[in-house]
Formats: sequence, C-alpha cells, structure tokens
Amino acid sequence: MEKKQTPKMSRRERKKAMTPEERKKRRKKRRIIWGSILATLIIFRLLLPYIVLHYVNGKLENLEEYYGHVDDIDIHLYRGAYEIKDIKILKKVDKGAKKDTIPFFKSPSIDLSIEWSAIFKGSIVGEISVEEPVINFVKDKHKGEDMKADTADFAQLVDDLMPVTINRFDIHNGQVHFRDLEAKPKLDIAMKNINITATNLTNVTDSKELLPATLKATAEAYQGKFVLNAKFDGLAKVPTFDMNVSLNGLHLVLLNDMLREYGNFDVKKGTFSLYGEFAAKEGKFGGYVKPFLRDLDVVQWTKEEGNFKQILWETLVASAAEVLQNQKKEQLATKLQINGTFDKANLNTWGAISYVLRNAFLHALRPAVDNSISINNLKEGGKKTFLEKLFGGNPEKKAARKEKREARKEKREERKNERKKKK
Repeated sequence: MEKKQTPKMSRRERKKAMTPEERKKRRKKRRIIWGSILATLIIFRLLLPYIVLHYVNGKLENLEEYYGHVDDIDIHLYRGAYEIKDIKILKKVDKGAKKDTIPFFKSPSIDLSIEWSAIFKGSIVGEISVEEPVINFVKDKHKGEDMKADTADFAQLVDDLMPVTINRFDIHNGQVHFRDLEAKPKLDIAMKNINITATNLTNVTDSKELLPATLKATAEAYQGKFVLNAKFDGLAKVPTFDMNVSLNGLHLVLLNDMLREYGNFDVKKGTFSLYGEFAAKEGKFGGYVKPFLRDLDVVQWTKEEGNFKQILWETLVASAAEVLQNQKKEQLATKLQINGTFDKANLNTWGAISYVLRNAFLHALRPAVDNSISINNLKEGGKKTFLEKLFGGNPEKKAARKEKREARKEKREERKNERKKKK
C-alpha cells in the first residue's frame, strides 16, 4: 500500500500549530540573532575610527620625503563621510650627519565625504573641505624638481584617502608661508585668510560648456586683497582654462625685511598691486601681468648709516623710481605680455620697457584687468611699440636666422677640418 503524503503546512499554519514553549524558544532565538547582529554593528562602529586612523597614518608614513601623523578620526556614516582631525606633515631634510624635519602642512580638520547632490545626477563623486590649513615653503628646502615629485606623491595620497573622484574642493581660512631661515632677521612672508572653492571638477553637471569647472579664491597679504577667478576643464589632457587675477594695495613697508634681504633697500611708504589675465588651450597659452607701484618713497641712507655702495644703490633705486613714475598718478607701472607653449614661454621684454615709458610720460596705465584675453583669444592684438619694432623683431624670423648662422658655422668648421686633413 502506498503511504499517504501529509500536505505541506504554510508558515502561518506552522506558527499556529506551535506550542507556547516552542513560540517562546523561537522568540528567544530571534532576539539572540538580532542582538548579535546589533552588537556586531555597534562594535564595528566603535572600532571603525581606529581602523581608518591606522590606515591613514600608514599612508602618511609611506611618503618618501615627508612624515605625517593624524591624531584622531571621526566617522559620519549618515552622510558617508569621515573627518581627519589634527593632521601634521613634516618635510624630511638632511642637516649634516643627521636627519631633521621642518613643518610643511597642518590642519585641524579635513572632511572627506560623498557629494549627495551629484548622486541624483547619476554620479558617485566626493568632496573635500579643509579647515584652517597652514603650508610652509622653506627656502632651499623645497626645490622645483622636488616639488614636482612631492605633488605626485600627494596626488596619490588623496586618491588613497578618497576612493572616489573629487568633484568639489574647499579651503577655509588657510595660510601659505615662505620662510628663509638663513636671512637676518629670519623671514616669514605669508598670505593669510585664504578661501578657495573649486566646483564641478569632473563635469558632473551635464554641460556643453568648453570650461565647465570653476575656481574662486580670495586672500589677504599685508593689507592687500587677492582675488582669482578661473574657469577650466578638469578632464582635459592638456591645461585648458581662462582666468584673471588681482592683488590690490599690498603695503610695502610691512615687507621691508624682505626688501632689505633680497633688494638691498627699504621704503618709507608705497603700495604694490598686480593685475593679470591668462588663458590656455591645445597646449598653448597667452596673457599678461600688470604690476603697479604707487606712492613709492625709497629710504636713502646717509654716510653714517651705510657704506658708499649702499648709498649709491639706494640713490639709483630712488632716482629710477622718481624718473619713471607717472607724476600725476604717482605710479610706476608696466605690462608684461607672456605667451607660447608650456614647454617654451615667450616674454615680451621690450614691450614691458615700452609700457614703463608709456606709463611715465604719455598716459598712466589703468590699475585693473583689461578683459583682453580669453580662451578664444590667447594673444593681444594691436600695433607693436617702437622699441618692439627696433629691438624685439619677429621671434620666428629670429629663430630662423639663428639656425642659418649655426649651419654656416658648422660648414666653416667642416672646411677647416678638411684643410687640416689635406695638410
């Protein structure tokens, strides 16, 4: 005889068929499972800052020319972020037979997070916010080639610390210092209250613009105001940007220690301002800078205060400033045009000299951005000045003439060698 198969019971029917003791055991088992999961999550959440702290300090210790350390890490899971607290990075330097360190970077807080607004546009990208950073560049300790290598190391460090592409970058109340420890007195030249905001670095916002990313920066330097505005393509393989910059009203008296150290003179009064525009695309760039000295009064030493060379130099600087300044505006100014490729830049020196004379004797240059450079116009038009025509010439023709001279020189050397062989 075939056995009758008992019909399978539904979950609800099995639950009704359970005895009170079985229901109690089941509830207890569930509580244990959920309690274990919750306890595991709590323990993991408590341990997570220490895990991340160990990871970050490990990455900082692997920097070749630097040593870094982080004191604490805060995790903010609800917004997909973590905060690096009290980070310090020191530059390793050789000091005779032993190694030493000098402060390079510090910040009380660096916040790395997911940019939630970009998620709604279909992209997972990050943003970094740096609070009150201080960067120190020390003369003869941070050199050009070293800085290129250092920049690559720090770019890799940012990639390691933030595993998604950065789309927004903010700096609040930062400082940059240039220090000369060998000067007497020791120099500490600083730009303070630096605020920078860079947005749409990865072109998350669907835009057909040639320059979709923006950067805005402001700062203060010795009562002068610094402003930079730039639009650029953060994804371009070669630099592609359009920017303007201004530094207005820097008081030179506050920089007398630096002027004495590097210029061998100081001033009673005077302000320095600078305006410029630059643009670049397809590996080429163009632009200009306009420096201005206003109300300049150079200190002239007496026989009791300095030697003959010092007195002569102070007199020459003061006389040149007086002769070449525009008497009505009391400003010494010029305009230096720069263009070319990033491998080879051309400085229009004779044009700059012409602008000095034009400002002094014809009409004063305007202390503002000219709005004459753009991404579609990398070079200013207009006629060449007399000095440019007389001394500047055409760079391409100059290069061609130089090649011809070198070719003729090589032929002469060949002829000499042939005559020596015949003898």
